[in-house]
Amino acid sequence: MVRAVAATAWSGADAIDVIDVTPRSPGPGEVVVAVEATVISPFDLKRATGLMGRDDRMLPLRLGNEAAGVVTAAGTGAVGFDGEPLTVGDEAFGHWLPGAQADEITVPASMLLHKPAALGFAEAAALLGSATTAVHTLEAAAVRDGDVVLVHGASGAVGGMVVQLARRRGAHVIGTAAPGRHNQVRAAGAQPVAYGDGLAERVRALAPGGVTAAIDTAGTDEAIAASFALVADPARVVTIANFAAAADGAQALGPGPDTERIRSAARLDLVRLAAAGHLVVSIAAEFPIDDARSAYRMLATGHAGGKIILRP
Repeated sequence: MVRAVAATAWSGADAIDVIDVTPRSPGPGEVVVAVEATVISPFDLKRATGLMGRDDRMLPLRLGNEAAGVVTAAGTGAVGFDGEPLTVGDEAFGHWLPGAQADEITVPASMLLHKPAALGFAEAAALLGSATTAVHTLEAAAVRDGDVVLVHGASGAVGGMVVQLARRRGAHVIGTAAPGRHNQVRAAGAQPVAYGDGLAERVRALAPGGVTAAIDTAGTDEAIAASFALVADPARVVTIANFAAAADGAQALGPGPDTERIRSAARLDLVRLAAAGHLVVSIAAEFPIDDARSAYRMLATGHAGGKIILRP
């Protein structure tokens, strides 16, 4: 049997359990991966809380979609996303992998990439979900050289990627974070600013020439209000966490054909950047898979400051 993380009730972190599931042999175009590292995300917590649907027939609901590990079996025609065959012994990683929080997963090879030797398993597992989302936000906000970008939640997993990638595009970045995270934000390449009352005024003091775009990864009403107050074009306010803001002209990014197209197209470049040391993956904590409930409780605080890893 294989251990897998699942929600056994619609109670969020308090109903996270490790269950036994039957392993499955690979079919044509599939591989079996012995997982070395897998990731938990806010989306997993939303599913476990029932925010994405509460049909009891879905329980126990397996969780996760990002993982890295070693191929232990391969079906015929198993070719990775990068166009290269995946064979037994290859180190691979990917995202959009249903039920990835497990000892072992059987998935289409086309969803996986070969892991560069320069990336550890944890860094590889944590790379694509946050980094492809960050690319999508920057594309939606049309961030280019010379822009001044306000990033809300700049010390988080996605926010930290937005900061790094915006800087690579030549933008000046201001990032909101709690004071205790300001050094982390500086290290990523942004000017830190504390969130809370008076946020817009503090940002104006740091950017007297104005803010041209804002990216919200925090989801607070304050983040959206400050963004609209600072950015002249509401279409250049982009959020991944506050969908009500779309009613006032912001772009709220969610599932859909554009999401899949933009994020898929970004994968190979992001892997090259990370392998070359030009993109840093922030790991907040690691937990053994048997202690997945503690990992989800940490995630639920909203202040992890990076990716949370489970190790089978």
